[in-house]
Amino acid sequence: MNSLDLQDNDISKSKYKVCSKCIYDSRVSNIIFDNQGVCNYCHQIDELKQSYGTGTQKGIELLNEIIRKIKIEGSNKKYDCIVGVSGGTDSSYLIYLSKKWGLRPLAVHFDNTWNTATATMNIHNVLKGLDIDLYTHVVNNKEMDDIIRSFILAGVAETEAATDMGFAYLLRLVARKYSIRYVLEGHSFTEEGITPIGRNYFDGKYIKSIHNKFGTRKMKTYPLMTFSRFMKSILLDRIKFIRPLWYINYSKGEAHDYLIKEFGWKYYGGHHLENRSAAFFHSIYLPSKFNSDFRNNVISCQVRNGVITRDQGWKEYNNPPNYDPHLLSYVKKRLNFSDEDYNKIMNKVPKSWKDYPTYKKRFKLLRPLFYILSKAKLVTISFYLKYCF
Repeated sequence: MNSLDLQDNDISKSKYKVCSKCIYDSRVSNIIFDNQGVCNYCHQIDELKQSYGTGTQKGIELLNEIIRKIKIEGSNKKYDCIVGVSGGTDSSYLIYLSKKWGLRPLAVHFDNTWNTATATMNIHNVLKGLDIDLYTHVVNNKEMDDIIRSFILAGVAETEAATDMGFAYLLRLVARKYSIRYVLEGHSFTEEGITPIGRNYFDGKYIKSIHNKFGTRKMKTYPLMTFSRFMKSILLDRIKFIRPLWYINYSKGEAHDYLIKEFGWKYYGGHHLENRSAAFFHSIYLPSKFNSDFRNNVISCQVRNGVITRDQGWKEYNNPPNYDPHLLSYVKKRLNFSDEDYNKIMNKVPKSWKDYPTYKKRFKLLRPLFYILSKAKLVTISFYLKYCF
């Protein structure tokens, strides 16, 4: 099958070149195809598998060595690691695995006040079943709404930037508070892929600059990660971020089944849909205003893994995303947008993160330093690839 054989939708044959191994097409940022029509992101996944020994004896041995170090370094502490939890599949399963491996995790949750009841109940049921303590930071709801609203008014794509960055910095703050050296993250590149370079970008300066221009409230409860705070955490606290699912043969479908059976966990309908602001971003805002759809990350993984065919994946990707029919009205009401205001915003020419101040140039200048830090696991390799190029 070559890169243009997909039959389910004529768009592939008339407009876009599609990868012969997944469903990434020529609209994806910084995509390159080899002579066999395979995209550079598929090659990146293969390289990561080889490097981390994903699902092989090499991967098991590498992970076992990390677990051994975590136990030794945390032997005299109440908790030896932190696991960020959202109520979603990957973080819920990772907290179970950490307990199975004999670790003593502290679960940490960043509550942006947009959680669904399903996500909240999932966190409660899993942690209660495993007898694991939970540390939750709740941002003032009016403050968080003001930040999200600012990004929509700015006309940029990254409305979830504040949630993602806030969660990342909270993990560092809690690790410092309890003198914990290891943070385990529930990300799987084999099930979720790696976000293409340039597709989206955000950092603390970006968040602050947009909020200063379009917001009306002060940041009091939101944990803003500035460059200096980021570097202080890296160089002084020396917290290591580990992604255990990168080493093992992980199946999201099997994780679903196990969580449901053991903890009464409930599925929330799709990737990132356990949170309403994330659901709005992925299902409505991004596809409608930017003609961009992050579902191809996950769908491409399903195709690579043989869970579905390329034709099935392409068909799913070219059908509109599913979401709660009341979601849009909920967002408008909560963020104080009239129908007229919202339609005006959505019809404006989109802006980019490049139109606002960021730390991007600084990260690129410090690329050699961050390469060393990524090798020491003081920043993730995905951070290095996304922020330093």
